[in-house]
Parts: sequence; C-alpha cells; structure tokens
Amino acid sequence: MLRRQFIISTLALGLAPAAFAQGYGRLSQGDARSGIRAALDTAARLATNRLGQTDGFFGDPAVHIPLPRNIASLQTQLRRVGMSGPVDDLELRINRSAEAAMPEAGRIFNDAVQSITVGDAVSIVRGGDTAATDYLRGRSESRLTGLLRPSMEDALTGSGAYRAVDAVEPQISGGQNLLGSLFGNRSATGSLRDSVTDHAVSRAIDGVFHYIGQEERAIRQDPVRRGTDILRRVFG
Repeated sequence: MLRRQFIISTLALGLAPAAFAQGYGRLSQGDARSGIRAALDTAARLATNRLGQTDGFFGDPAVHIPLPRNIASLQTQLRRVGMSGPVDDLELRINRSAEAAMPEAGRIFNDAVQSITVGDAVSIVRGGDTAATDYLRGRSESRLTGLLRPSMEDALTGSGAYRAVDAVEPQISGGQNLLGSLFGNRSATGSLRDSVTDHAVSRAIDGVFHYIGQEERAIRQDPVRRGTDILRRVFG
C-alpha cells in the first residue's frame, strides 16, 4: 500500500521519469505502464477464458444475456401458457454464441491493452480499483463492438440462433400473435436479426468488462493474485 501511495504521489507532482525512478528504486514510469498492461492482459485473459466455457454466460446470473426487451416481454407472456419454447431456445443460443465469441474477444482485448501509453498508465495508477478497466472500456468499447460483431454473427449462425429467429418470423410478419402485435404486419427477420446481434454483442462486452474489473480489483488488493514480478513491483 505504501509503495502504491508513493507512486501516486510522485505522479501527481508531475516529476520527470528520471526523478520517478530515483525516488522509488528501480521502478520507472515505463515499469508502471508495463504493470498496468500486465494487469489488464491477465484480467482480460482470465475473464474471456471464464466466459468462454460452456455456461460461462448462460449459467452465470451476473452476466447471463436475456432476450432483447421486446422479445423478453413476449417470452414472459408465452411462458404463462407453456408456449415459450422457441424463444427460450433463442435465449440459450444467444448465450452460447457469446461463449463461442470469447476467444476472438480475448485477442481483441490483448491488442487494445498493448496500446496503453505512459500517460495512460499515470492516470490509471492514480485511479481506483477498476481504473484500468474503466480506461480500457472508455477508450476501446466502440472499436471492440465493431471488431467483435463479425465473430458474434458467425457464432449466432453456428449456434442456430439465427435459425431460431427465422423460425418465429412467420408469426412476426403475419401479425397472428403477440409477436405480430409487437412488430406489425411487416417481415421483421432482418431487423430482428440485427436487434439480436446488437444486443448479444453489447451484453457480451458488458459481461467481459464485469469480470475484467473483478480481476483487476483482485490483483490490486490480493498479493496472491500478482503472479509476475512486474505486478508485484507496481501493486505491491
């Protein structure tokens, strides 16, 4: 804790890298950047590995991806009469798609982490327990969304989620039931696919950052979680 307070105080005074290093042994601002990168790389790897397992999303209430609001409302009503099977299946397949997209998400996060600069590291070291996570999300979420969407589309195709969307399309376009009342008498497969994809990507990213934040907090607070020398030096 004393080491971290010294780093924060030094950075707050705006001392040059040489003074920073002189004032605290061998730890430089470059070391601070390396430590932040290592912490985020570790946190992102653990988070995506965890969520990439079967039931990583579907079986975890903290990150489970529900159906988009309009379909979820319908799901609730259909469940009352025992007819929610198709939309329940869609919900499962959306979560399976998010799990399948995690390896690609891990690679995207790794690339984003490497872009952190010394100036970024200064602000992050001075921040709270999830400062690195907050920084990463603020600087990379829109790019991550665009990069993750193609792999999510592939996963939604491979899991059969899009087939599940197509299966309810006649009901939507015909306006014969509750789905029809929500979407009117037009064919909504395309727009519904887009809605499901956007929703899956957004909630998958929410889930990853949820666990990246937890891992970062653990690294900062628990010495046992600092598995490398650079992490021990920066957060010790």
